Amino acid sequence: MNFLAHAWLAQPGDDGFLYGNLIADGVKGSDLSGWSPSVAGGIRHHRRVDAWVDQHPSVLLAKRRAPRTQRRYAGIALDIVWDHFIARQHAGAEQSALVERCYRLLSAWPAPQRLSTMMPVLVEQDWLRRYADFDFTCRAVSGIGQRLSGANRLAELVPWLREDYAALERDFSRLWSECRAELTSDGAESIH
Repeated sequence: MNFLAHAWLAQPGDDGFLYGNLIADGVKGSDLSGWSPSVAGGIRHHRRVDAWVDQHPSVLLAKRRAPRTQRRYAGIALDIVWDHFIARQHAGAEQSALVERCYRLLSAWPAPQRLSTMMPVLVEQDWLRRYADFDFTCRAVSGIGQRLSGANRLAELVPWLREDYAALERDFSRLWSECRAELTSDGAESIH
């Protein structure tokens, strides 16, 4: 899952919990003592979501359909594509309020070093809303691939994402329904 998915799953929690979910990919290691309990709970929740999603049958099926030479990168692309489907499915006032809350937090609180240059761009260019546009989503997938060493394997996945769109949408529908039922959190159980 990517930013928008994590935001939806964490939005019942307080701002610290939501913020922890948004920045978790930039936090390395298991020692979270440098973070407030609420933010640390959000980071742990994000990691729990990622582990659960990575083992979900819909995700495993989608990865098996990916071209063999790029398959090890498919999970990264899928995380972004899931945000595309969420942006389309939840377009409206509730999502707009959630996006504004995320942008407010990401603008007010410093991002971890690993995300410090990306977060201002994400907010300024309104990525969370723009994910509804599949062309933008595909450019985002390719852009992340440019930051990895070697050939841009993520860009090489874009034709497959376009060709497999209908099947990916079916995978997402099953995944998102089960994910929201299982992993939506107000942060209470994740703070310990």
